[in-house]
Amino acid sequence: MPDKPNFVMIPDDAPAPPAARAGGLLSRWVTLVVTAVSSAAASLPAVFTNAEPPAETGDASRPRLVFAVDATASREPAWAAARQVTDALVKALPGELDVALAVHGGSRVHTFTAFTNNAATLRDRAAGVMCQAGLTRLLPILASSLKAPSVRVIIYIGDVFEENLAQGRHLADSLGARGTKLIVLHDTADPGARRDAEVFWDLAKRTGGCVLPFDSSAPGRLRDILSAVAVYAVGGEKLLRERRHALPGAVALLEHLDRRR
Repeated sequence: MPDKPNFVMIPDDAPAPPAARAGGLLSRWVTLVVTAVSSAAASLPAVFTNAEPPAETGDASRPRLVFAVDATASREPAWAAARQVTDALVKALPGELDVALAVHGGSRVHTFTAFTNNAATLRDRAAGVMCQAGLTRLLPILASSLKAPSVRVIIYIGDVFEENLAQGRHLADSLGARGTKLIVLHDTADPGARRDAEVFWDLAKRTGGCVLPFDSSAPGRLRDILSAVAVYAVGGEKLLRERRHALPGAVALLEHLDRRR
């Protein structure tokens, strides 16, 4: 399947203001209104700012994985570490897994790429993503992943959860019913993020997935975990156990998967 450019959702422009005399009271008032409307557009609920995966153009029977990342302003160290090792997802089992990159920042999902098994393409697209201040938007990524066929795993790197928990549980239950696992790499470098550990565990366990610790200072360990997750996406726990001696990250992943029971 040929690779397609990143799909980027851009909020509609604010309505053009009516004509007004420069420097007049009306002109200043209109400027304030337009500024307020533009600011509000950036913080609309996720359902209105959801970037969808590109339309299907080829055979979707191959196993797929969505690599999702929180790239809000405070997440630059984590995103910098993740960018270095994106290729681990498609190099673990060359040609057997297709990966899409989904990123939220600026209070919206602004990137959801086509699925690819080309490591260079995935790395290049990740390199072009910049962190933007805003609230988390994991749930639109889960909802969009539900619509894409053959997605076996969603792996998410994040620290806090700032969305509707009831909606998250509903989406997690739907993913679990379809056989799509959510694996969260939880970054607790900020002590405030630890309060959301139970939330991420709740969502992940509903899908049959798990939560693992994330350490932005150890990219080698992250690469090992991503390689193990890729194997898990293709062959489940059976293949992961078969390859655990060759995969440094397999033992940690299996240990955390066992905790869900």
